[in-house]
Amino acid sequence: MNGRAVLLLCLVAGLAGGAAWWLHAAPVPAPAPALAAQPFGGGAFGGGALGVGALGRVEPASRIRRLAPPGGFAVTRVDRLLVEEGQTVAAGDLLATFADAAQKDTAVAQAEAALAEATATLARVRAAGRPSEIAAQRARIAALAFAEEIDRRDAVRAERLVPTGAGPEATAERARFAASRSAAGRAEAEAQLETLLRPRPEDVAVAAAQLASAQAQLGHARADAALSRVVAPIAGTVLKIYARPGDQVGNDGLLDIANLDQLDVVADVYETDLPRLREGAAAQVIVPGEAQRFGAVLRELGWQVRRTTQAGTDPVAAVDSRTVEVRLTLDPNGRAALQRRLNMQVQVVIQP
Repeated sequence: MNGRAVLLLCLVAGLAGGAAWWLHAAPVPAPAPALAAQPFGGGAFGGGALGVGALGRVEPASRIRRLAPPGGFAVTRVDRLLVEEGQTVAAGDLLATFADAAQKDTAVAQAEAALAEATATLARVRAAGRPSEIAAQRARIAALAFAEEIDRRDAVRAERLVPTGAGPEATAERARFAASRSAAGRAEAEAQLETLLRPRPEDVAVAAAQLASAQAQLGHARADAALSRVVAPIAGTVLKIYARPGDQVGNDGLLDIANLDQLDVVADVYETDLPRLREGAAAQVIVPGEAQRFGAVLRELGWQVRRTTQAGTDPVAAVDSRTVEVRLTLDPNGRAALQRRLNMQVQVVIQP
């Protein structure tokens, strides 16, 4: 082996020994810590279990009720507004009246008077005659009966005198006619008494129909008058007023009302995560800008799968995804903190 080869071998051996010494002496870097589990889309919940994450919004359990006058071509102007924003009302409380309320109240009064008249008419028809009228008619019948008996006896005597020549035929004929007239008068009086005692069924039917018509007209008038007033459908808080006295009610309606005793978080969960959810599952709500997380309980799973077609600027965002709406009940702390943040967007993670 020549000197050149020996020199090359020595150089290679020196390089190998230096490399071995550097690897042994150099400090070994510590392994990078594992990424903290994300709370949405595969994050940790309750010590390692992966939770179902979604975006949601704060909403009252009663929903926000927007009150407005009935639709139609009539222009509705607010006459009186009896509440203010933030005021608490009970179910059935009067909130506002419109300008046509007085006119409709007059129509109600007219319908009530017509109903009273129809009721009195039916009662009169059913009662037929008053006691005094019935007593007077019976006395008249008795008097006519006596007159009839006298005329009958006169007619009999006149008939007996005709064959003997003591009485003319004309006198006997007038006596017979008088007796017949008295009998007819008594029969007429008895028929009138029957009318006073028992009303005719057709008269009762007509009076009853008139009463039913009056009742229907009153009901229509009252329903029409109710449309000129706005009452609270639920107990709750007035959130927003859109029209003041003198204003015409527009497309936004009159006001918004909701019951704030219980707040929900309405979240859209991907349909693929539904098998991992159950009613009564615990959840956490993250509010932007709040360090504290609020507890919630899954109360209701939606019935329909909806398609989300909103496109944003994020190139990796889910587009045309299919989600189901779920409702979670916030705990008392969350309700107190988010009571004035309705429709705010929050993040939720639900324990599977």
